[in-house]
Amino acid sequence: MAHPRHTLGIGAEHVVGNWLESCGWRVLGQRVRILGGGEVDIVALDPNGVLVGVEVRARRTSRSGTGTETITAERIRRTGRTVVAFAAERRVGHCGLRVDLVSVTPEPGGSVGYWRVRRTPDIGGG
Repeated sequence: MAHPRHTLGIGAEHVVGNWLESCGWRVLGQRVRILGGGEVDIVALDPNGVLVGVEVRARRTSRSGTGTETITAERIRRTGRTVVAFAAERRVGHCGLRVDLVSVTPEPGGSVGYWRVRRTPDIGGG
């Protein structure tokens, strides 16, 4: 049986992928891994043609911090390297690269399955 945190994370990545596509993004990969250990939750082209590595952070509560508070500079660098390798390997045409963070939390008082999604663009300062 899958660990509840793992199940939450996969569900959040699915929610974010669908949300991005509904906003005009094109999702190119989810749970992308490259040789050398790099990993990114979602790789997508935004509506302007920028290739974006999206780190998804899901929290059931704010007790352990928000998604924004849990991402490290090293994680941002590793995600950026993974996006660069993905672009080279798949020969994806794009007009730039960046790393975004999307935080996902259950909507307070909402029905099961409703999520609050918040995107923080360019967390790598890029």
